[in-house]
Amino acid sequence: MTITTGLQLSSLITAEGELRLSLDDVAIPAPRADQVVVRIEASPLNPSDLGLLLGPADLSTIKAGGSADRPTVTASVAPAILPSLQARLGEAMAVGNEGAGVVVDAGDDAKHLIGRTVALLGGSMYSQYRVMKASDALVLPEGTTAAQGASCFVNPLTALAMVETMRAEGHTALVHTAAASNLGQMLNRICIADGVPLVNIVRSEAQAKILTDIGAKYVVDSTTPDFRTKLIDALMETGATLAFDAVGGGPLAGQIIAAMEVAATRKMTDYSRYGSTTHKQVYIYGVLDLRPTEIGRNTGMAWGIGGFLLTYFLMKAGPEVGQRMRARVAAELTTTFASHYTSEISLAEALQPEIIAAYAKKATGEKFLINPSKGL
Repeated sequence: MTITTGLQLSSLITAEGELRLSLDDVAIPAPRADQVVVRIEASPLNPSDLGLLLGPADLSTIKAGGSADRPTVTASVAPAILPSLQARLGEAMAVGNEGAGVVVDAGDDAKHLIGRTVALLGGSMYSQYRVMKASDALVLPEGTTAAQGASCFVNPLTALAMVETMRAEGHTALVHTAAASNLGQMLNRICIADGVPLVNIVRSEAQAKILTDIGAKYVVDSTTPDFRTKLIDALMETGATLAFDAVGGGPLAGQIIAAMEVAATRKMTDYSRYGSTTHKQVYIYGVLDLRPTEIGRNTGMAWGIGGFLLTYFLMKAGPEVGQRMRARVAAELTTTFASHYTSEISLAEALQPEIIAAYAKKATGEKFLINPSKGL
């Protein structure tokens, strides 16, 4: 099957401060000997994808245009933000970190993959077709659907990377915020299976129930009056000194470090006016809250705040660790690393303002799946 063109969702920000989303025709090159052509049938809308897709645009200014099958969207970007976007101004950027689909064409060395369902990581997945090296395609077990394999990489590998980081840095337990997310549920299943104590921080009773229903032991609600007390109690019991924070802004990261310090000082046998020397670390990997990160002075002598990104972790960890993690994901794709989606949308539907408003909320428990082949 020879494919020559396909649609691709592109995001562009102009020098004048306008976000433009469109569906563009792109050429599909003939595969080289070691390449495959994949018809993309499922690609998740992860928070990292939204960062590129929508950027810092003011979504209250969204305007729809184009036609039903070739919609366009525009929105305003504040002038004060444009200097930080110089590297992408005027460049139409393809969106979608990961996805899955069926191999419809291949070079001479990869003909055996035609007809197989594979998962891919490499960008430009909000496209009808994607050409990749065969060695970069994760061949899914027979009977696995594209939807089941669409989220093979970002969330599963990030969750595994959190546990790998814990072990590498000498910690013995974890704290995770926005913990009822798709990734958070995966992390709970990993920690339960591996015997790693995990303190989950959520923002509602309903989110807490999602986690207790799958076996989570330590779940604390940051919106309740006794949040600090419950968090300290969980930290005392688990000994967690490492946290991964998806919220990013506001006081939460500082509250976690302060609670860790209380737990550490309660275990000290001698008083020190400087606090504990136990190292407490928070890695921020999300920006659900765009405010500055607030850290108080009740942190003790040893603490740290840093960023965390899967790409950098894999570069540092090396190919052997990365391969081991990928093998576990493939083996436990429909159990530990199962993803659940609340809506499946086409490329055209992804540019409808009301649907953009829904997925831009990044609401816990709501996950959108783009199917670029829907409607073909």
